[in-house]
Amino acid sequence: MRSYITDPDAPRGLRLDEDAPEPQPAPDEAVLAVEAFGVNRGELALLAVRDRDWRPGQDVAGTVVTAAADGTGPGVGTRVVAIVDGGGWSERVACPTNRLAPLDDAVSATDAAALPIAGLTALRALREGGSLLGERVLVTAATGAVGQFAIQLARAAGAQVTALVSRPESTDEARAVGADVVVADLEDGPGGYRLVTDGAGGDVLRQALHHLAPHGVIATYGAMAGRTELGLRDLLSVANPRIVGLVHSEPPGTRGADLGVLAGLVASGALRPRIGLTGDWTEVRDALDAMADHRVRGKVVLTT
Repeated sequence: MRSYITDPDAPRGLRLDEDAPEPQPAPDEAVLAVEAFGVNRGELALLAVRDRDWRPGQDVAGTVVTAAADGTGPGVGTRVVAIVDGGGWSERVACPTNRLAPLDDAVSATDAAALPIAGLTALRALREGGSLLGERVLVTAATGAVGQFAIQLARAAGAQVTALVSRPESTDEARAVGADVVVADLEDGPGGYRLVTDGAGGDVLRQALHHLAPHGVIATYGAMAGRTELGLRDLLSVANPRIVGLVHSEPPGTRGADLGVLAGLVASGALRPRIGLTGDWTEVRDALDAMADHRVRGKVVLTT
């Protein structure tokens, strides 16, 4: 089996192992033949710090080739989307059955592989806001992968969506996925947000706090704008705000069901993954270079 592993002596710190061991699944794990995998910016950073022979890759789509021995999960031949802890940049990978979901024929492997990390993060962020019908939602980092999903999910939930972009030329991009209002400065937005999904951090998060509705929620998942410093005046700027970090907020065992929700929305046309770069999986180093140089807007998905 072929699988990518970290190697400090290889270009980009990554080497294709031509004779990797086959997955040895636990009783509750299925083995998948990987058809496509997503490449995330976080993985780009991890390649530089992980030990030799670490196997990257979390977002995968493929077909079950060995069903779970305990009888859970789908049978052999089922197309699925999955999130794994590592090893996704391989020809085959084992995955717990509660972390995968079957795919409708209408959902391509490429679209499915774009869903797991970014889509699950956006879905969890939206749920922190409760019922959003008729409410105002602010999405920061609106042109990022999570932001693009958050805009669409908020719109599907009936919210009025404001997208915060860092560059005016990104306005059309945010509107194309459903933003009602697009601003480059929070002072130009309507304010009174029931929910803010924030991938920027820094001063953006601090400013967003001042534009919350009473009892509003900020669901934060990133800090592209740097460290966030909040003072008492910031915290008292709105009645009973709540700030939630999404890193450790996920209930155990929910990923498979949530992937099923996302895949169903893609099948119905309510959710459209934005793919910025596709290619053969042997081109992964080129894809990583493009990400590092900020030449990609949208998800990177490679096929095996």
